[in-house]
Amino acid sequence: MTIAGVPTKTYTAEEYLALEVESDIRNEFRNGELVEMTGGTPEHNEITSVLNALLRVMLRGNPYSIFVADQRLWIPAAQVYTYPDIMVTPRPPERQPGRKDTVINPILIAETLSKSTQGYDRGEKFAYYRTIETFQEYVLIDQYQPHVEHYVKQATKQWLFTEYDHLENAFTLASIPVEIALADLYEAVEF
Repeated sequence: MTIAGVPTKTYTAEEYLALEVESDIRNEFRNGELVEMTGGTPEHNEITSVLNALLRVMLRGNPYSIFVADQRLWIPAAQVYTYPDIMVTPRPPERQPGRKDTVINPILIAETLSKSTQGYDRGEKFAYYRTIETFQEYVLIDQYQPHVEHYVKQATKQWLFTEYDHLENAFTLASIPVEIALADLYEAVEF
């Protein structure tokens, strides 16, 4: 890939990890390219924070770890390192061999959509996530209106899609024992 005719540097995974440990900003690694992770809106942060709080309360005493935005995920089949908004793994989480800071076994991932990332989150990124053997459930949350897209793995290459678009709706997660009301999820957001 080039920017204005200037070739973009391609990095090895090892170079990326060395840079990322020292970096003040988070970067996604996509098959040799670094993509800066931009900051979110207050609504994005509110929704992600509320979802984290709901999961923490509802999963208390259960054998799951919940990670928010700063936890790196390695997707070997796609050669991608990324930072999901919310990620749930069985406890203890599996780590990338040789790394203490990168997990590899999410069962559930949730992303709060923004105008700049919604196409990637629904398309290419979801395709990357589906290559993870342990991955069972994907939740996409719209920050601009009450709307949740919920995908649950049924079998290899088969996913059940359900959407919710009213604050009166609630959805039940399949991979963990949790039900989430949209009214709770969006409690701090004004539309």
